[in-house]
Amino acid sequence: MKALLFNSILPPILWCVLHLWCLTLRKKILNPEIYNEIRNQRGKAVLTLWHSHLFYLTYQFRGMHDLHILVSPSKDGDLIANIGKIFGYKVVRGSSFKKTVPGTRECISLLKQNLKVGIIADGSRGPRHQAQAGTAQLSRITGAPVYTLSWDASLKYECSSWDKFILPLPFSKVTVNFGAPMNVPRDADKETIRQKQNELTALLNQITEACKPS
Repeated sequence: MKALLFNSILPPILWCVLHLWCLTLRKKILNPEIYNEIRNQRGKAVLTLWHSHLFYLTYQFRGMHDLHILVSPSKDGDLIANIGKIFGYKVVRGSSFKKTVPGTRECISLLKQNLKVGIIADGSRGPRHQAQAGTAQLSRITGAPVYTLSWDASLKYECSSWDKFILPLPFSKVTVNFGAPMNVPRDADKETIRQKQNELTALLNQITEACKPS
């Protein structure tokens, strides 16, 4: 029954709710040139964001058919995956905790085909707002640039979950921000990967802070 609910019943209902909800929001993009580069230029790229900021960015990039999103293979991930498919995304199943190798291999294959992959920087379980190694490793192996994505809202609700998932209140103002592409050398060693993780963490926090209402 839960499988039927998550695979067939809830996804179209939640898609409608999310779509109508986001239509009420007033949007401002701080770096439209980077957004247009991500959205319109063909070629490989890794797009990454904090888990807590998934809600609005799922809507922002709807219909981007060359973007494949990495989703946890958990039951809850089934729901996210099915909503993502309705928004036009291709879905790769995998995480830092389960089925890591198949998901990573598929992401590498897609990037080598000059497609784009979306990955959560702090994973499906955290620690919150600390970039894990997966994003940097994908860039190292494939040579794909990493783009950071974030947003904030003038009025929002912060959930009590591990990531403090945020929801913009209807009719609030949403500010969206994008960081300049970051590259990881193909010969990067473990120390360089750690440095790139720290750089990614700092950049995501920086562009998130810039979105906060004044």
